[in-house]
Amino acid sequence: MPYSQIKKWRDDKWNDHQDSSHALNDFHDELMMKVFNAALERHISEFGPVPCRYTWFVMGSAGRFEQAIISDQDHGLIYEERNEKTNRYFITFGKELANGLNEVGYPYCDGNVMSSNPIWSKSIIEWEEQLSKWLTEESFESIRFLLIFYDARVLIGEEAYCKKLKQIVHDYIKKNPRFLERLLENTQHVKKAVGFFHQFLTEPHGAHAGSIELKQSGFFPYVNNVRLLAMKESLEATSTLARLKALNNMSKYKQNLSWCAKEFEKLLHYRLQYHKKNTENYDDIHYLNIKELSKDEKKEMKHILLNGQKLQEYTQSVIKGTIET
Repeated sequence: MPYSQIKKWRDDKWNDHQDSSHALNDFHDELMMKVFNAALERHISEFGPVPCRYTWFVMGSAGRFEQAIISDQDHGLIYEERNEKTNRYFITFGKELANGLNEVGYPYCDGNVMSSNPIWSKSIIEWEEQLSKWLTEESFESIRFLLIFYDARVLIGEEAYCKKLKQIVHDYIKKNPRFLERLLENTQHVKKAVGFFHQFLTEPHGAHAGSIELKQSGFFPYVNNVRLLAMKESLEATSTLARLKALNNMSKYKQNLSWCAKEFEKLLHYRLQYHKKNTENYDDIHYLNIKELSKDEKKEMKHILLNGQKLQEYTQSVIKGTIET
């Protein structure tokens, strides 16, 4: 199927899948898999059949099943055989896949976290080597890549490959609990949207003046801190809500995190509700104009944002407590 035909299908169906974040992300999955199959068909016609077993996974908001109406690309490939032929085959395919996703409406990732980049397209053995390097290097970039990978969710192919790689991470953390401190350092610098006197700290200038950046100030405190707790507990879930559910099933977290899922669901709702009208500009999707909120909604949004800070402080105490024991 041509990409233009998939894009038309997307445009025709788009408005039918915006009643909830879950419905929207189901639609994203369906759309991305359509692109994958079209890209694979095109690639096979030019380069021949797929040489070995593989998996295609998505990361970022797609991996966490938390995509907004517009979402950029974050994806990678793992394949079975390590040789020059398969490496070349899958990198070429990754480029076709990234181009196809872009044509359908997923902008290229600014950080180049895509299957077209050799960092994110490797044989299972090379992936194991790369993960071990990221874990032991502990550089800022290695930690960032590791956190990105941890949100990987398989869309097509062998689920066992991703599971095997994440087990390497879990095993390393169990043997080296201080590593959680390095992960903590990487995620604690968050842009605040509520000031000391509980006033909104909006963008002062530019196209988004009067708005708060919902991605940095709203989502990151929840996403990043819940991910850290998930890594500490070796959880397999990738979505923030699924991770919270698993954490709340543990008595040691239930009392302190019982409120968290409801707040995060509200955050997803606000983003969807106020961005339905904007389905073209990826940058705008991350901002929320405070003037569009009612008095009660402003109060609720402040509560959500302040609770994000509360979650961050709680996570710090948990991680540091782990290190001290």
